[in-house]
Amino acid sequence: MADNEKLNDAYWREKLTPEQYRICREKGTERPFTGEYWQEFSAGDYRCRCCGELLFDADTKFDAGCGWPSFYAPAVKAAIKEQLDTSHGMYRTEVLCRKCDCHLGHVFTDGPEPTGLRYCINSASILFDKK
Repeated sequence: MADNEKLNDAYWREKLTPEQYRICREKGTERPFTGEYWQEFSAGDYRCRCCGELLFDADTKFDAGCGWPSFYAPAVKAAIKEQLDTSHGMYRTEVLCRKCDCHLGHVFTDGPEPTGLRYCINSASILFDKK
């Protein structure tokens, strides 16, 4: 992916559905218990919907009861980046794809061992490669 595509609004509007665009490029959130992958527990890899970067392995997925796909660790820490999100009067840590800046969701400190983290990810932001 060329760097100019990273910021090209027309490119993303053509590539993504309106709902995917709202979530991935405008930092939206899908309604809980509605996403394609919240109940998916097969073996495989979760990749960025926008650029295909490997983000999460199904081995780290768990049912957090929150209605979104949840993982306790990224497949490769360097594939994601985190930044402060103060929207809606809250202080949260936003998770993005490092390669294309796709909004993935948020990370919280109420996950299981071994990390204690819960990467709460929008299904619209990821693609599942079932093994």
